Order: sequence, then C-alpha cells, then structure tokens
Amino acid sequence: MRLLPAPAGSGIVFRRTDLDNFEIPAVGRNVAKVSYATSLMRQGVLISTTEHLLSALIGMGVDNVIVELDNLELPILDGSSLPYVEAFLSVGIRTQRRRRESIRVLRPVEVREGNKFIGVYPDSGYRIDYTIDFPAPIGWQHASVDLATETYGAFIAPARTFGYKADEQRLRNMGLIRGASPENAIVLTPSGPENGPLRFTDECVRHKVLDLIGDLALAGRRIEGHVVAERAGHAMHTALVSRLMKDRSAWELARVPVTETPAVDSETARLPAAAMANPALMGA
Repeated sequence: MRLLPAPAGSGIVFRRTDLDNFEIPAVGRNVAKVSYATSLMRQGVLISTTEHLLSALIGMGVDNVIVELDNLELPILDGSSLPYVEAFLSVGIRTQRRRRESIRVLRPVEVREGNKFIGVYPDSGYRIDYTIDFPAPIGWQHASVDLATETYGAFIAPARTFGYKADEQRLRNMGLIRGASPENAIVLTPSGPENGPLRFTDECVRHKVLDLIGDLALAGRRIEGHVVAERAGHAMHTALVSRLMKDRSAWELARVPVTETPAVDSETARLPAAAMANPALMGA
C-alpha cells in the first residue's frame, strides 16, 4: 500500500493498482457492507477494512490523498491506527493554499435502533462522546474526546480492535476475522485480556471512537459538530453519514481558517510516495 499527494479538493480516494488504477472515493454513497469492518464498492470493485486508515487521516488533518493498494483489503497492522500516524509524522504533513472545508452541523440528526443510538448536534468543534456496554471483562465504558484539543495520536490512535475468544470460531466459520491474531487484536476472555496488558484501561471504547472517526470520514469532509453514540457500531456510524448527507438542511459547508487547525494537523497532506514505503505498511 502506498499513499500519494493529491490536489486540494480531491478528498480521500482509494486506487486499485491491480485493476487498471480503478478509483473509489471515500464517500458515503460507496459504502458496500458494514459488519465487523467498513467496506466500499464502486462498479463491483471492493475495498475492505477502510476505517483505521480513514480515522488516522481525519484525526491527523489529512484531507486530500490517493491511497494505492493492489488487493481488496487494507493492512490491519497492529489493530490500531498508530502505525499510520507514525508514518505520517515521519515524513511530515504540508498545508495547501486552499482552506479546508468542514461539514458544519446546523441541527440534530439521529439514528436509533433498539437500545443503540447515534446522533450529531451543532457544535463549534469536533467532539465525540461514546458509550459502550459489553459482557465481561469490558462492561460499561465511556470516552469523551475533543479533536480540536486532544492529541489524536496519543489518545485515540494506539487503541486496538478487540474481540471475544468465545466468538472466534463462529466468526471464522462465517468467513470473518480471517486475518485476526493476538498480534493485531485484543483477545478477551471472561477473566480479562488473553494477550495483555492493555494500552489504556478503557482501550475498547477508545477504539470505538477510532472506528467512528474513520466511518464519519465518509461524509467527505471533517465534521464540525458534537457526536454522541451509545452501543453503536459500523452500521450505525455509516447510517448516520447517510442520513446527514441526505438532509441538506441539516448542514452547510464551512471554510476553516488555517489558524483553527491544531498544531499537529494541516489542511491536507503532501506525502512523498516513498513515505509509505515503511515496511510496517506494506502488504495486506
């Protein structure tokens, strides 16, 4: 996999080099399926497990980039987005002349499904409140994040994906989590993580925030609003994107002055192609 610079206004675009450089923009209309990961499809061409890279890009302020890969699945790496963040920082992120546009939420938009809920509300920044409630050993966890002030790379990026040991065989029989291993996921048993220690005591809910940021990137721009999620997941994250985008009265495009951009972020990336030749990011 390789990341290339893109002109201002390009957005995030996946390019399948094994299929004559076929391109799939990272936008909500291309969402194909969402279960244990988020996949995109255009004209029958699939890109799978996009959320961790998209989260790292949005979290670090990268708006315009071409993502080249030669197969349908992005690398899982260590199950977090930290390796992506480290690669970005190793080469630097450059601000382009054109100012960033954000999606400014004007009125509440919500999605409910039983005891699951997600909504986005007007706010001057990009705030997230996420609550989960899983069987032991996770239980109830809550995370509150302000992406305008918190350091994404330290607070969110290191949080790894997780799963229950008891569910492993059932999911593999369904053709899911085929690449999962203790090296790229937290393996949970009733007594605790099988491959501890955790990076944070609340690592699971932080990873849900990571996934949410990646899925909301499919709005095409960074959100300016307050997102509240309870027991949600990829399906509800992308359903919120769809509902928000369809209701044009609920949002507007807003130009973001450069001075409002966090110091570690920029309007967009100008990453040399060689930057992503980091061995940690190669392959699937």
